[in-house]
Amino acid sequence: MGYLLNIENLETSFNTGDGVVKAVNGVDLVIEEGEIMGLVGETGCGKSVLGLSIMGLLPTNAEVKGTIAYKGLNLTGLPEKEIRKIRGKEIALIPQNPSTSLNPVLKIGFQVAEVFHLQQRLPWKKARQAAIEMLRSFDFPDPGKRAEEYPHQLSGGMKQRVLAAMGIAGEPSLLIADEPTKGLDALIRIQVVEILRQLVLRTSATMLLITHDLKVASCLCDKIAVMYAGEIIETGPTRDILSLPRHPYTRGLIASLPSNGLVPVRGLSPSLIELPAGCKFHPRCNQAAKDCAQKHPRLEIVDDGCKVRCLFNDQNCKPEKKLFHGSFQKEAG
Repeated sequence: MGYLLNIENLETSFNTGDGVVKAVNGVDLVIEEGEIMGLVGETGCGKSVLGLSIMGLLPTNAEVKGTIAYKGLNLTGLPEKEIRKIRGKEIALIPQNPSTSLNPVLKIGFQVAEVFHLQQRLPWKKARQAAIEMLRSFDFPDPGKRAEEYPHQLSGGMKQRVLAAMGIAGEPSLLIADEPTKGLDALIRIQVVEILRQLVLRTSATMLLITHDLKVASCLCDKIAVMYAGEIIETGPTRDILSLPRHPYTRGLIASLPSNGLVPVRGLSPSLIELPAGCKFHPRCNQAAKDCAQKHPRLEIVDDGCKVRCLFNDQNCKPEKKLFHGSFQKEAG
């Protein structure tokens, strides 16, 4: 199994009237073919910006440095004409919030068919039939009739399925699912998780799942990367990261789950304009020492193939008991 995506020292910043926002700050991340990588962290940590950087879908005030190598091709700085050949066909995005991602004035059949028409060059008649068959494969009752409906006529789960159908219509090698369960109730969230699971099984695609929901990540992901203040601070196999996390921030995220008593991480995430010196998490860390405010830790390999960005990443940082209570991919599959 080889690398499909290899990100090295990626920096994505935005020039604003208040200063330079360092949304992604020196990220290294490798995703192998056929792998589901979960990118987790609090709102505002840079997860979605990382996904949009891969897609090349950033506003004009964005500046991107570093390397985003997809199948050996560096996407950073690639002309828009060349990016368009990859976007949708090779790398597809399933955006968050289906209620705002779908065009409210176009029928869903047309919106799915448009992907077949543009990405697979199918004539409109064949593209429409392909769209109906795609909706059928996602368990839409009477897909021909549903294809004539507008987004507001569908439930939240159905709209999410439409986005998933549009995402795989171009048969991409890499799917980026950005917060696919955000704002959904428990029942629809379960449906979306199953949709994503079946989608990966059906297409054998590689997926980057961007989420704040650790339960969803535990069910779907082979590996997890934890992001904080624009940096990856811990990464490794899902079972290792969630059962025995090494970084204090990861342990704080897990402790904040309802099943663990809803104990929040103290303090607030730092401003991405004025990041703290040293370890970016040290102002909120209960285990911070003097060095943490002065030295910026590197992301280093520890045992079990995990990596952690902490000055005190030895065995003393490893919890003595399992913290996460939930099912993992192998158990749920």
